[in-house]
Amino acid sequence: MKALVLEKVSLLSLRQIELDERLGPRDVRIKIHTVGICGSDVEYYRHGRIGPFVVEQPMVVGHEASGTVIELGSQVKHLAVGDRVCMEPGVPDPHSMAARLGMYNLDPSVRFWATPPIHGCLRETVVHPEEFTFKLPNNVSFAEGAMIEPLAIGMHAATKAALAPGDLAVVLGAGTIGAVTTLAALAGGCSRVIVTDVKQSKLDLLAKLGPITPVNVGKERVADVVADMTGGWGADVVFECSGSPAAIAAVFEPLRPGGRVVLVGMPGGPSPLDIVAAQVKEACISTIFRYAHVFDRALALIGSGKIDVKPLITDKFAFEDSIRAFEWALDMPDSSVKAEIEMPV
Repeated sequence: MKALVLEKVSLLSLRQIELDERLGPRDVRIKIHTVGICGSDVEYYRHGRIGPFVVEQPMVVGHEASGTVIELGSQVKHLAVGDRVCMEPGVPDPHSMAARLGMYNLDPSVRFWATPPIHGCLRETVVHPEEFTFKLPNNVSFAEGAMIEPLAIGMHAATKAALAPGDLAVVLGAGTIGAVTTLAALAGGCSRVIVTDVKQSKLDLLAKLGPITPVNVGKERVADVVADMTGGWGADVVFECSGSPAAIAAVFEPLRPGGRVVLVGMPGGPSPLDIVAAQVKEACISTIFRYAHVFDRALALIGSGKIDVKPLITDKFAFEDSIRAFEWALDMPDSSVKAEIEMPV
């Protein structure tokens, strides 16, 4: 089949590739319709690695996807040919200790699309387990379906934050993950979310999506804004979504005593975390890695209209223009949030 293949660092090709994907009894074969370009895809293209995950052989990229079921395994029960679906890209070993403990995202042997050496989904068809394939409601488009994967990260972060109704949250970073974390925090009960970035166009976009206060940290300190809004008390929750060492170093400044910090963004290397600043506030610190048990909930929130991701889909490319799309993504315009690639019908 035809696929977008990362041959090595900084070299992509759109070519035919042979993949051995036999249909198991509980699998479905899916014709891909839409694939989102994730920051991790771009990092593999730019650097060939993310932390311990290194591209050592040609790999199909892409893991945020939606499509149509075209073939069923003999034991598939809940899907039918013609169903429009989105797919959770990480498939764990069901017998692993992590899976048995309910933390299947932390299974060391998880097979996650476009994480070396596992091929991704920017290709014509994929075979995927039924239990990690979710039927799209009639009112949810393929484009929105491909957004379920990044939204699941925000949902997982909001779950880890143990949000309470009326919480005030701060989200550091207004990229795709910051944006979906903002929407997930509002859906999880926050009364208001303060979002920071240095790119004003991204902040302006998010400010239209709900009770969201944008803060351009190139012009003002978020801790000052939070202090003004809370009488000096601080925010209940801070989500660090930028991966910026400077943001991580100052993550406790806007936090109230006894508040919660969730580290979402992945920095490129070691980052300073002010332990004393955390201790004097008895801050509760959580981290996340991908997500678990939230894909269906994210889809339900979009289907119900509680979360609207459509404004975040700012750019679209045809499959034949995939290489150009990735070159564009290396230096996205400030006004862009999420780009998607659409396969031919």
